[in-house]
Amino acid sequence: MSLKHLLSTADLSYADALAILDTAEEMDAVSQREVKKLPTLRGRTVVNLFYEDSTRTRVSFEAAAKRLSADVVNFSAKGSSVSKGESLKDTVQTLGAMGADAIVIRHSASGAAAQLAASDWTEAAVVNAGDGTHEHPTQALLDALTLRRGWSAAHGSSPRGADLTGMKVLIVGDILHSRVARSNIWLLNTLGAQVSLVAPATLLPVGIDSWPVTVYYSLDEALAAAPDAVMMLRIQAERMGGAYFPNSAEYTRRWGLTDERLAVVEQLRLGNTDSQVLILHPGPMNRGVEISAAAADSALSRITEQVSHGVSVRMAVLHLLLTGAKA
Repeated sequence: MSLKHLLSTADLSYADALAILDTAEEMDAVSQREVKKLPTLRGRTVVNLFYEDSTRTRVSFEAAAKRLSADVVNFSAKGSSVSKGESLKDTVQTLGAMGADAIVIRHSASGAAAQLAASDWTEAAVVNAGDGTHEHPTQALLDALTLRRGWSAAHGSSPRGADLTGMKVLIVGDILHSRVARSNIWLLNTLGAQVSLVAPATLLPVGIDSWPVTVYYSLDEALAAAPDAVMMLRIQAERMGGAYFPNSAEYTRRWGLTDERLAVVEQLRLGNTDSQVLILHPGPMNRGVEISAAAADSALSRITEQVSHGVSVRMAVLHLLLTGAKA
């Protein structure tokens, strides 16, 4: 891979994106073995620097680094010197002095990961694990791995080396505050997918007309266009400073994947094959709001697979960044 850092999916070339996904396939095979370890990063130190709460992402990166035999340091802003006013620069320089080879950073400020990578505070590789409402590249990569698996299986082909040309992906919900949506839009377009968005007008970013997407305001209308995958997004109440829709019940009625809409989705077919479409959600889910329990637990759901693919993708990213290996 040609990159030193992973900050944004917009930075990934087609070749880099496929290199990560193909390496993740190999890492997934390792994860299925009885002994789930590789010596690839033995003697290297990976720091998980999390200024925001996280379960899936932090644990996934920790598992990925440990399966590659790296030493792992988990740093949480809560209970640290950050709560006493220590700056990002001082924190990073302290960690760098401890020999960090890679810093995985999650921060509430958009651009924090890019600022760190562009600074002279550290020589470590920087991986963006989510920065404000900007991007979350490894989430998009694990989503792409999940979609590629389903798309290839439906067409009876191997996922390795394949892209998503012709696949229609519908992303539903809080686009405005979603770093996951942004990363997915850039990556899925790079891989050849056709991306559509559906949301209340109040939850769409300014300038959306210039993005490489088709925009709907009605979920029923968007489903009538027969997408191959439906990705539901969480309503991010913690990032909302005002009323973006009347109430949760109204949101569910108009934009939620309800049991009634699940019945519609179950009739759709993936890429004109006999396979059913895929339902994804980056988590954590607000069951009964953006997605019903029946939809989340249905045979179409790939939500559990997304979580498991997260470890494989993050293993691939750390391996490629820290070894300079070519997939």
